[in-house]
Amino acid sequence: MIYTVYHSTRFFYQQEVGFSHNLIRLQPRSTPIQEVINFDMTIEPIAAESEIFTDFFGNRIHHLLIRESHSQLHVVAQSRVKINFNALEILQDNCNRVSSLTYAQAQERMMFLTPEIIEAKQFALKSPLLPIASVEIVNYALMSIKHERSLYEGILEFMGRIFSDFSFVSGFSDLSTPVERVFSEKKGVCQDFAHFAITALRSLGIPTRYMSGYIETTPPEGEEKLFGSDASHAWFSVYFPGFGWFDFDPTNNMVPKNQHIVLGYGRDYSDISPIQGVIHGSGQSRLNVMVDVSREDY
Repeated sequence: MIYTVYHSTRFFYQQEVGFSHNLIRLQPRSTPIQEVINFDMTIEPIAAESEIFTDFFGNRIHHLLIRESHSQLHVVAQSRVKINFNALEILQDNCNRVSSLTYAQAQERMMFLTPEIIEAKQFALKSPLLPIASVEIVNYALMSIKHERSLYEGILEFMGRIFSDFSFVSGFSDLSTPVERVFSEKKGVCQDFAHFAITALRSLGIPTRYMSGYIETTPPEGEEKLFGSDASHAWFSVYFPGFGWFDFDPTNNMVPKNQHIVLGYGRDYSDISPIQGVIHGSGQSRLNVMVDVSREDY
């Protein structure tokens, strides 16, 4: 299976911008499950300077510097990603085996400071957008995560409760919306649900990272899919000592398999936002994003 991903981001500036400095994270990363066949990106206006590097987490970043005056910035990224079904079968086998690990056993294993565990521990700490959880959030997580219970099964239940208890409401939140408000209002979008889950699980000492990417969507029965009707997506991944990382999607109450395409991961959204930049100008700006994910079977 091969996915073709089209991601267009256009900034409209109220006044002309004389200088634009951008970090772009739109190149999917290769994983055991997915292989990036090709990636292409176009920028308007053309960047005066550009470079590509890998960040601390292994994500590919394109650094662009635009020196000419411009009233719009248009970034188009196109990717082709192949899903490895053999790796998916291995993942399923690992899911069956990891279910035997209890939360208490996982905590005990985290005491052994192997290189892999040391690396995972950074995802058990608070991060720029995710502070230490409140007692109420901790108690909400503890309803599913119990010492002698399978940790995997507990997180599956925890994910399902987020899906049932929270409502998907577009426009309710932004980057400044605290996790506590998302919890009290019981609503948000995929980014909020991922952030909430990460905050709650980290409060229990469970290494959890923020996953950014895309998900394949299908139109209602009898209707054609409109180009550009997809969107970026977010979910979370949990480290199980001795078994590795396993992904969970609370927005759809599912374990990601072949439907999800990974752009990258970090401690929270701030580590893996698609575009970050600094401009020299005045006035407000407007953003338009168009995403399309299509499947080619072969």
